[in-house]
Amino acid sequence: MTETVKIISPIDGSVYAERAVASPAEIDSAVIRAKTARASWSATTVAERQKILTHFVDALLLMNDDIVPELAWQMGRPVRFGGEKRGVDERSRYMIELAAEALAPSIKPEKEGFTRYITREAVGTVMVIAPWNYPFLTAVNSIVPGLMAGNSIILKHASQTLLAGERFAAAAESAGLPAGLFQNLVLGHADTEKLIASGQIDHINFTGSVEGGRRIEKAAAGTFATLGLELGGKDPAYVRADANLDNAVENLVDGSFFNSGQSCCGVERIYVHEAVYGNFVERFIENAKGWTLGNPLDPDTIVGPMARGNFADHVRQQTEEALRGGATRHLNTKHDLDKPGSPYLAPEVLTNVNHQMSVMREESFGPVVGIMKVADDAEAVTLMNDSPYGLTASIWTEDLDAAARIGGQVETGTVFANRCDYLDPALVWTGVKDTGKGGGLSEIGYANLTQPKSYHLKRV
Repeated sequence: MTETVKIISPIDGSVYAERAVASPAEIDSAVIRAKTARASWSATTVAERQKILTHFVDALLLMNDDIVPELAWQMGRPVRFGGEKRGVDERSRYMIELAAEALAPSIKPEKEGFTRYITREAVGTVMVIAPWNYPFLTAVNSIVPGLMAGNSIILKHASQTLLAGERFAAAAESAGLPAGLFQNLVLGHADTEKLIASGQIDHINFTGSVEGGRRIEKAAAGTFATLGLELGGKDPAYVRADANLDNAVENLVDGSFFNSGQSCCGVERIYVHEAVYGNFVERFIENAKGWTLGNPLDPDTIVGPMARGNFADHVRQQTEEALRGGATRHLNTKHDLDKPGSPYLAPEVLTNVNHQMSVMREESFGPVVGIMKVADDAEAVTLMNDSPYGLTASIWTEDLDAAARIGGQVETGTVFANRCDYLDPALVWTGVKDTGKGGGLSEIGYANLTQPKSYHLKRV
């Protein structure tokens, strides 16, 4: 009997789609085809690749009207937000345009009798293991620059969002990419680890859990494949006394609850200076009341279900633990669909929280946020760093010098001031501590998808 993967929709628990898992023979064939296709692709110029990859992005974006409801059915994001088109467009086109500069040879200063330079060459076959929470945005971070750099790509998408992988494959075919250069495989965990351990994958980009990252590292041990890992997060925000509260509240509510809180760089904990704490909390709660739960296919719905019921139950457990420890909940929304075991979970705001509660230190990845009062910058920094994760941190202040100074003390991959939950493709996307290693986007993203080669040519 052929093994399959089923997409269980969070909307109603139905089987939305079912796909066969790749056989060992199909996996072996994919690896061979990837290597063969790369040989011809490496002979193309950067300018030629830019044209083809532009067509690839165009083809993907043309599918957006179909992709939007697919995302709602697969992982619960409301249709009102229009999918991930804007971010895919911005990141992809920036990286395509950047390629000529990022991949250009580095010419060394003249030395009599010698020509010296460094080139960037493709690492080989890149495996992209993409998550369900932003199934297109997370994948394009590696797929587009990976192809632009001359690599072949094997995509293994999350079982919750398998159709995203098919959309990428259709765009690759439409753009005329060489057969085998981009391949989408449906794989289980065991086959994924076996493929990585085979030594036939040269670079792995994985976005997912810390435990998943450990399994990837273990599987790759001894193969000398390079890794890019974006794992857990518990991103903090600090609202200083001089913050513009209108801006801070509006953006931090969005940063906390957009995508049902299932964002890698979503805001999960907020520290507020005591001088503005009461005012901030009052405004935050009032704004958050507008983030109502409902069916994601309804254009009026702002918060859809989480991807799975057990994910929502994890957040429920964290919230209940905090309440038992003395926390106060402020929304306490009643909804017929919000019950134990259901992926439907209404947003919640907690105060009277502390760092003995898991909701303030361990990843929630759902629509709950805790707000704590702090006395000064030093206390805020201490609390922001009291976490095993470090992806982003946001500082809300009218003093950008102070934001930079405070940001320099925070253990994080990105420092924001007066904004949050956004990836600028001109800046590297990276994390520290248990959030992972490596980095995507910007010229550094290209450096991580290529290997350097030195030329030391002597005239005689």
